[in-house]
Amino acid sequence: MASTATTPLVTPARKPPLPALTGIRTLLAFNIVLFHFTPPYLGPIRPFVEHGFVFVNVFFLISGFILSYNYFDRGVNLNKRDFWMARFARLYPVYLLVLLMSIPMLELEWQARSVTEFWQGVVMTPLLLQGWSPSLATFWNTVAWTLSCEVAFYALFPWLIRLPWPKKPSRLILTIFILWVIDLIPAALYLWLNPDHLSAPVDRYTSTTIIRFLKYTPLPYAPTFLSGIALSRLQWTLKISERQRMSIAAAALGLLGLFFFTISDRVPYLVLHCGLLLPFFSAMVFGLSGRHAISRIFAWGPLLLVGESSYVLYLLHFNAYILMHKYHLIERLHLTTLDPWISYAALIAMSVLVYKFFENPVRRAILNRFPPASRRAATS
Repeated sequence: MASTATTPLVTPARKPPLPALTGIRTLLAFNIVLFHFTPPYLGPIRPFVEHGFVFVNVFFLISGFILSYNYFDRGVNLNKRDFWMARFARLYPVYLLVLLMSIPMLELEWQARSVTEFWQGVVMTPLLLQGWSPSLATFWNTVAWTLSCEVAFYALFPWLIRLPWPKKPSRLILTIFILWVIDLIPAALYLWLNPDHLSAPVDRYTSTTIIRFLKYTPLPYAPTFLSGIALSRLQWTLKISERQRMSIAAAALGLLGLFFFTISDRVPYLVLHCGLLLPFFSAMVFGLSGRHAISRIFAWGPLLLVGESSYVLYLLHFNAYILMHKYHLIERLHLTTLDPWISYAALIAMSVLVYKFFENPVRRAILNRFPPASRRAATS
């Protein structure tokens, strides 16, 4: 006779917060805003802004890190339905809101694409499938291809954390190194074989099918996301002092600064885009995941406020900026002399407002309507 016993629900221990990672997302998101809509004078931040595309990799790394950090101890006990519902409630309402706000952008898509491709984009983009198509990855909301990639990783995450990840710090570090090498192979092969027979070096405006596959589709970013998972395991297995962790953060930030100020302009675009800096970014995330003087700088209150809304800022900024200027909103408010800085301020303000008055309330409403298993069991 089959047993009718059920597996007891286990409530995992609450993890210590990592506010510095929230704060650094503020700087990364705003840097991407500047990368897309660059002001006339950059001063000392020029190398970081001109190479802003590399920081998208940090978002994938932090995503894998935070998810594994929060869920790694659940393993086979992770309720897939609850996990996916939490991700849906966190991400999709804002995503849909931005698409609705961006309907005027469809006029530009209609003008730029064939009828067939246009309607494929209209169908695939709300379903977050556009990232699987190199040609449609930037349809409707140019930056939303990253979310399409993230959804692919979220779909697999309940199985990814069940993999036999190494338990020794040395093997976890080796795993991250191997993933880094795998990350670089496609770019190295492309530069070696030149399958598109390009006569000029690849840059941010190069747009062949292969280049768009490497830049916008999920598979090339899988090693970075997996590195985040391995890094979170290292967070728990490597026992070091906060002073040592601060030294790691300082070294990583210093080496990144040195790289951007000295040789970043001489490194092939595609190699940078495809994860060259993953070891530095991993060390930075690991170092900032402690409690020390440097992490407290990134945990500064205003950075945390914007950092909490950084997802909205990232998803909103591209189309909102274009539409503000397409409809001459800045000119109508007689603020042209303050532009583009007034536009940046407006984007940040919009993001905070959407976070506080839309994202949070809607997420709570969805999770109240579809509560997790532990809450359902407690009320049954």
